[in-house]
Amino acid sequence: MSVSAVLGLIEVSLREAGLDLSSVGELATVDGKADEAGIVAAAARLGVPLRTYPARELALVAVPHPSAEVLAVVGTPSVAEAAALAGGGELLVAKRTSGKGRVTCAVARRRLLNVGLGYTGGETPEC
Repeated sequence: MSVSAVLGLIEVSLREAGLDLSSVGELATVDGKADEAGIVAAAARLGVPLRTYPARELALVAVPHPSAEVLAVVGTPSVAEAAALAGGGELLVAKRTSGKGRVTCAVARRRLLNVGLGYTGGETPEC
């Protein structure tokens, strides 16, 4: 996953909520993707922290679009929405995928705007 794919999907998702890149407070995902180059580079370009959560913690977050496939592979029924909502807040943009389905993004408003990222295709269903 490239940084341009990650940033592109973040921009599209934020635009849907009437926001821009300067609104992002952090990027979030599952621990297993903490070293994913595209996510790490996107956080660096945005100048925001990358927060990661254990799959078992994300599995406790109620989400509107859980996935049995993601649960089977990652150990949580959601990554993008759960990571965006972890710690509370309001889901502004439900999970959406990039054109090739490799990147997943959801946006939630907390004190900081939190963007959860994941995969929905290829060798890793969601991060």
